[in-house]
Amino acid sequence: MPRAVEEYLKPEVVRQIARLDLRAQFIVKGFLQGLHASPYQGFSVEFSEHRKYAPGDDPKDIDWLVYAKTDKHYVKKFEAETNITGYLVVDTSGSMAYTYRQQLSKLDYSISLAAALCWLMVHQQDPCGLMIFDEKLHASLPARSRRSQIAQVLSVLSKVKPSGKTDIARSLVQVAAMLRHRSLVMVFSDLLADPAPIRDALLRLRHRGHDVILFHVLDEAEVRFPFEGMVELTEPETRDRLVIDADAARQAYVASVAAFRDEYRRTCFHAGIDYVPLDTSMQFDKALMEYLISRRNRF
Repeated sequence: MPRAVEEYLKPEVVRQIARLDLRAQFIVKGFLQGLHASPYQGFSVEFSEHRKYAPGDDPKDIDWLVYAKTDKHYVKKFEAETNITGYLVVDTSGSMAYTYRQQLSKLDYSISLAAALCWLMVHQQDPCGLMIFDEKLHASLPARSRRSQIAQVLSVLSKVKPSGKTDIARSLVQVAAMLRHRSLVMVFSDLLADPAPIRDALLRLRHRGHDVILFHVLDEAEVRFPFEGMVELTEPETRDRLVIDADAARQAYVASVAAFRDEYRRTCFHAGIDYVPLDTSMQFDKALMEYLISRRNRF
């Protein structure tokens, strides 16, 4: 049975997001206005000046008259556009269904967080769209800024049954190929795959000029490893099973997860990508507030 939209947009959740909207209004405004500025320049308003061509710029915006005179590539720079287009890119593979003792699975948590971001963007009159993936991209919604968009986004997500394997890198490459204009790409995934191709796919998005926020969502148990004694672990996508002594393995496991996160943090920092490590024990609106505050402080 598909999950009802109301499961994610219950009255108390609506009130919670609405409170977040009120509390964060000035923060979100600064957050999105910061994104509206460089490198997001509009190409349909008053001309401002020239600047040197940079990777990610659209070649059609090169001023060929200037090139003829200087033998250098310059693009026409215009005043900043009013809106930024955002896309929620959500991992719906089998591993995202996991929860140990939290009310929300990783997918449920991602949906709640994505709903809040969609809500905030739409209230800023910023278009917000949706893409979901496992081994490849599946359903998608074009970005729109009308108030009904959040219900449409959740309607698609409510029908998703997390299952199967994931190919995060392939899916992100598909995202990069689909986007025709510079956008804000918000990725929600547990990133449980080989990091190298994922890193390359993230760099491809950045090379094309997109702003990227990577929400790394893990279950609380995947971070803290609260198990005791002999336990049987099942890999959610391959169904492989492994019996281990949890007490003996805990220290090495927790250190491995910390190193896994640190590697992504370093990669994203050097690429200019926002990396947001989360686990399902964190209240999603509080996590979002903390992120928005930290983001705003950098502008």
